[in-house]
Amino acid sequence: MPIDRRQFILLAAAAPIIAWAGVPGFAQGAAPIYAENGIAIDGTDPIAYFTEGRPVPGSADIALEWRGATWRFASEANRDAFIANPTAYAPQFGGYCAWAVAEGYTASTVPDAWRIVDGKLYLNYSRGIQKRWEGDVPGNIARGNANWPELSGRS
Repeated sequence: MPIDRRQFILLAAAAPIIAWAGVPGFAQGAAPIYAENGIAIDGTDPIAYFTEGRPVPGSADIALEWRGATWRFASEANRDAFIANPTAYAPQFGGYCAWAVAEGYTASTVPDAWRIVDGKLYLNYSRGIQKRWEGDVPGNIARGNANWPELSGRS
């Protein structure tokens, strides 16, 4: 039976969502993501940290669900880059504060307290906490990596 224009549009809109389900890292049950009101990084485009060197607000119209959170993007190209390799762009420790994870607990983050280290995005609770974290970046990352499996429930 042929489909009408409306059905075609609905199927076309659903195709990317169906395709995303097979992308590694898009499965549920992965490490938790910090998402206030369900929105990761307070709606900031994760790709922009890498391409523009600053936090850029994402659009609710250019968004996707990944690991139980809604991720927003400033452009479709950024969304597509995230889809192609989400773990390359998503913040470490599920977007929880890198300092807190290094100290053995989780805490919220703000988009303006960030740093890219060795191609990975780290967020912090505030710029003040970020200064503490930056006092020993390699040590804090190592402690965070050691603590994260237990904190994320994946140990």
